[in-house]
Amino acid sequence: MNTKTAESDILEVIADLSNDEVFTSPKLANRILDLLPVEIWQNPNLRFLDMACKTGVFLREISRRLMNGLKDAIPDDEDRLEHILENMVFGVAITELTSLMSRRTVYCSKDASSEFSAIMPTSSGNVWFEPVAHSFVNNKCSECGASSEIERKGRDNYAYGFLHENARKQILEDFGMKFDVIVGNPPYQMDDAGGHRPVPLYNKFVEQAIALNPRYIAMITPSRWTAGGLGLNDYRANMLADERIRVFVDYPVASELFPGVEIKGGVSYFLWDRDNPGKCQMTLIRGEDVIGPVVRTLGEFDVLVRDSRALPILRKILKQNNKPFSELVASVRPFGDQLRSNFKKFEKGKKSEKTHFKLFMNEGLKRQTYWVDKGLVTNNLQLAQSWKVLVPKAGSDGGQRLPDVVLGKPFIAEPGSVCTETYLAIGPFSTQEQAENVLNYLRSKFARFLISLRKPGQDNVPSTFQWVPQINFDKGITDDQLFKNYGISPAEVRYINEMIKEMGE
Repeated sequence: MNTKTAESDILEVIADLSNDEVFTSPKLANRILDLLPVEIWQNPNLRFLDMACKTGVFLREISRRLMNGLKDAIPDDEDRLEHILENMVFGVAITELTSLMSRRTVYCSKDASSEFSAIMPTSSGNVWFEPVAHSFVNNKCSECGASSEIERKGRDNYAYGFLHENARKQILEDFGMKFDVIVGNPPYQMDDAGGHRPVPLYNKFVEQAIALNPRYIAMITPSRWTAGGLGLNDYRANMLADERIRVFVDYPVASELFPGVEIKGGVSYFLWDRDNPGKCQMTLIRGEDVIGPVVRTLGEFDVLVRDSRALPILRKILKQNNKPFSELVASVRPFGDQLRSNFKKFEKGKKSEKTHFKLFMNEGLKRQTYWVDKGLVTNNLQLAQSWKVLVPKAGSDGGQRLPDVVLGKPFIAEPGSVCTETYLAIGPFSTQEQAENVLNYLRSKFARFLISLRKPGQDNVPSTFQWVPQINFDKGITDDQLFKNYGISPAEVRYINEMIKEMGE
């Protein structure tokens, strides 16, 4: 391994495999490694593991730091390099291709035992990769959640070693059980071949890293777990409650770390310190703006408030103990499982109101009004027969650009109407005036700011509205009145105005 970085480092410009398996640049790898205490680079007895190797950049940068830090402990350069590569750095590649790339990066040859490499006893060196089988039950892997359709002859099946028990046992048998430091940028999700929502994977890698109980973990993952994500409720609860997470650095705009890559909700990296639990140093970085580090308890709320400046405002509002607005928001698919976003059984033209409901749905990006047989409406019949407010389920881009509108434009739906799951339904309200007051309330910066705190990505769900207080909807209210009623200071109002844009008519 060449311990000096070339002027043009190929690992800075190499193309990503996909938006879910993005390569880590040397610059970013070193930001993450900077979280670790400096004394570890002077200890020749530690073992480092990258549990999701792609290019081998983490192993290379770890080796580079150890080459400098161990000069006193092992003065001879060749002896020091041999000790590091044979005894200190280990990796598990995510595919056969990335195993070859990683070995080329770390050992200067895809064959780690060849005459062209930094000589290792075996061709694979300490970068492990073996084909792994999924454990399919009812056409779904019981360990990683992949669909059986991912198994195609001659193609990688993305059965990552650390996520499957038999492979994990083999890895630990080959490398030994104990690692002192675990790092990595794991695969983010498994695309579901059945066309459903992708299954998150990064959380499983973090959980496996914690289960190995190293001294330190430093990893980068998507940030959407902090407030949402399919199947991530337990993971979020455990991570927010884990006081061993001592540093958390959050980038709402992922392209600032991964140019050209869009990851809804942004990305973040963290330091987990086994032997020193306590409060977390939280930093949010957006362009030139750096908020923090702020020493915080991550688990103060059920989701993570990513911008620490919002905390005093939120505490004031929650202190008044209003009922949550989320109680007025019907579940996803509010009027029945058949009324999905791709619903096709609608009818055009005026129909009998005795047998049909007016139906609000989208065709492409355009809202349309059709009719649907009442027999297909199986949920929330009272809401269907009442005044209500409909809000697009997908709205804005999760704060990728500021100020953010947060919500798509809400509108009023009269009694005798329903919608597909393209919309959230809010109500029921007994009068049109109440519905109009709710509509204007949702257009307020006050309400949309509170929604933004629980919205890591594009979609809105009922829990997104949990921190918006219910108020008296028999009369209208303005932002100025809301700010006054909840004791929001002029400086806090300025901050909200910076975050939330006016909603056009």
